[in-house]
Amino acid sequence: MKTMLSFGVVALIFLSWVSADDVVVLTEDTFENEVGKDRAALVEFYAPWCGHCKRLAPEYEQLGTSFRKIKSVLIAKVDCDEQKSLCSKYGVSGYPTIKWFPKGSLEPKKYEGARTAEALSMYVNMEAGTNVKIVSVPSSVVVLSSDNFDKVVLDETKDVLVKFYAPWCGHCKALAPIYEKVAAVFKLDEEVVIANLDADKYKDLAEKYGVTGYPTLKFFPKSNKDGEDYSGGRDLDDFVAFINEKAGTYRDGKGQLTSKAGIVESLGDLVKELVSAGDDEKKAVFSRLEEEVKKLKGSAARHGNIYLKLAKNTLGKGADYGKNEIQRLERMLEKSISPAKADEFTLKKNILSTFV
Repeated sequence: MKTMLSFGVVALIFLSWVSADDVVVLTEDTFENEVGKDRAALVEFYAPWCGHCKRLAPEYEQLGTSFRKIKSVLIAKVDCDEQKSLCSKYGVSGYPTIKWFPKGSLEPKKYEGARTAEALSMYVNMEAGTNVKIVSVPSSVVVLSSDNFDKVVLDETKDVLVKFYAPWCGHCKALAPIYEKVAAVFKLDEEVVIANLDADKYKDLAEKYGVTGYPTLKFFPKSNKDGEDYSGGRDLDDFVAFINEKAGTYRDGKGQLTSKAGIVESLGDLVKELVSAGDDEKKAVFSRLEEEVKKLKGSAARHGNIYLKLAKNTLGKGADYGKNEIQRLERMLEKSISPAKADEFTLKKNILSTFV
């Protein structure tokens, strides 16, 4: 785990909870199944392109996280670009529009207060008779300064994405919640750092790297610490695809490992040979596998060691070991486990699939 992050395992587990999943997405088909029933609902009507909506997003998600265990209250949102008739039905003419639906009612009243998690929670508590406090959300974005910039960004063992921003910049504020999600996606990847620098405060560093507008994003891979401009899209999926391609990671937008994670292509042929070898040949093939793993570096070396452990188990526990272990790991992944454990089980499952 990144040493520059100040929170520990508990915070990492907590971060896995903080997601848009805590805010229920409603559609025309689901709205009346969720709203107007046996719980009250606060609903945000928004548009994906709306700058005010983007600025509200982290506050609203924090609200959803805070109320996630309160069965009497629903925190939800409706994409008005996708659900035009539903938004029209409730008289939505600007974004974001936030409405409160009392328990058992489809007749809402408009929320007119401040658009902060604290103000929204006070309103919901007053209307619903609850007493929920807003949870604090630690950030996975590494904050850079003149004191730590070189140590973090120029570390040749890390792939580093840096956002140069100004606190007063509207585009920077709109990007902030998406950038936080990017950092959360890669928080368990030791060789990836998602960072930002207040370029208004540290003008000398901004000038050094040719920053003339905000936000400017630059990528500093292990192999090029002069940095290269990031010119891709600014949605979460765009950033995730970029980091996966450049850093060799395999994450989806929720931070979960994909089915390709952990696979070391150079070991594939030896694994096939080991599986099909006769009993008198397996030991020799395993020795060759060990030699190949010794040649690996970085994350490939760590994954190679998993190959060796699983190869030993496959040889020692019989032909059914791989299939049975994959089924066990799939059952474990369906349970509520920490992100670190989910990574561990997914890597094992992916690698085991090459033995079956």
